[in-house]
Amino acid sequence: MISTDLALALRDAGLVWHPRSGDRFQLSEPEFDADVFTVSEMTIEPREYPTGRILAFNGTTEWALDSVAQEEALWLPSEAQLREMLRGAFRSLRRLADVYEVEIVVAGEPHMFEHPEPADAYALAVLELLRRIA
Repeated sequence: MISTDLALALRDAGLVWHPRSGDRFQLSEPEFDADVFTVSEMTIEPREYPTGRILAFNGTTEWALDSVAQEEALWLPSEAQLREMLRGAFRSLRRLADVYEVEIVVAGEPHMFEHPEPADAYALAVLELLRRIA
């Protein structure tokens, strides 16, 4: 799973989240720092209102949450979602001795990103693409 620090960096770089079933997220409330939630039609579902999108917690009285504004949630994109964001720039994911390396090609130039976790290596590559379009 992607690290919180890289998820924050992606959000700060302009990555927009459109919640869908299976997406994972964290809340910015201190009492939920260690909790990871999953969007699911049965328990947590995105709802659109004229004032914005919320994440509604259905039947989860043990969390004492009815809903939170999407802005209060930090999306933790999956490895597959991050790879999908790279689209045609993605070339490979390689396992090296102690790290994973993601290779992308931008404007004909190869770029490599290494991290001990494959999802974070993908996130570093997505960050590079976001920086280039900003």
